Amino acid sequence: MRPVTIAVTQFACSWDLPANLDAAERGVRVAAAKGANVVLLQELFATPYFCITQDPAHFVHALPFEGNPIIARFAALARDLGVVLPVSFFERAGQVHFNSAAMVDADGRVLGLYRKSHIPQGSGYDEKFFFSPGDTGFRVWDTAFGRIGVGICWDQWFPEAARAMALQGAEMLLYPTAIGSEPFQPEHDSQPHWEMAMRGHAAANIMPVAASNRIGREEQQRREVTFYGSSFISDQTGQLAAKASRDGAEVVTATFDLDAVADLRRTWGVFRDRRVDLFGSLQTRDGRT
Repeated sequence: MRPVTIAVTQFACSWDLPANLDAAERGVRVAAAKGANVVLLQELFATPYFCITQDPAHFVHALPFEGNPIIARFAALARDLGVVLPVSFFERAGQVHFNSAAMVDADGRVLGLYRKSHIPQGSGYDEKFFFSPGDTGFRVWDTAFGRIGVGICWDQWFPEAARAMALQGAEMLLYPTAIGSEPFQPEHDSQPHWEMAMRGHAAANIMPVAASNRIGREEQQRREVTFYGSSFISDQTGQLAAKASRDGAEVVTATFDLDAVADLRRTWGVFRDRRVDLFGSLQTRDGRT
């Protein structure tokens, strides 16, 4: 047996930036107190979601990967609590910027960096203004509590990304997220669709999937987004193992035996029976091989 407890957190962010970091730390500590081994914080938790509008003043919040004080703080926290902790942050790298995550192991070591591959562009989610497409490729890391793949928000809508991490041996997939209402379609609720897309990844790849989303209403230049929380953990068959509310600051957990999950994955043969000779169209934009 190889039991692992995963936690997802969610909370509201404000322009009181030290308070955001304190809220994130509280969430990690609560998760550890609940027995979590792997803790997932939401996307870009150090600030409000500044991509609601295209305001260049927000580039000041980007920091390099090396010597990053946010990563250092949460690496020390991970070491003190003995938890694996992906850390989402706004990265400055030379003349460009990325939406990135640093993977921190339970001993506080920073194992590496993932840069968000898929960058959305839509009303209230103007990320192409701020971020270049990631150049790391999809990454997985061997940690104290399993081999973990991390995607970031919009990555979660792409089954190819989940499968790429699974093919590299991921045993669970984690998605820090910032998603909510549509400023010009306030009646549209994407939450069920958002959740089901990732539960499909869990079922198709036969491994737990977790997503951490923020909560609260954020407004910039008279444009607003209400983030719908609903952070969740899916089991290896796509069934919900734990789920938070739409509007509460919460920490929820679920426990899995990674050995038992691996046995199930091998039994189903979904990787054995892949017809890679037929997948050439996946390497094209228009489906032509």
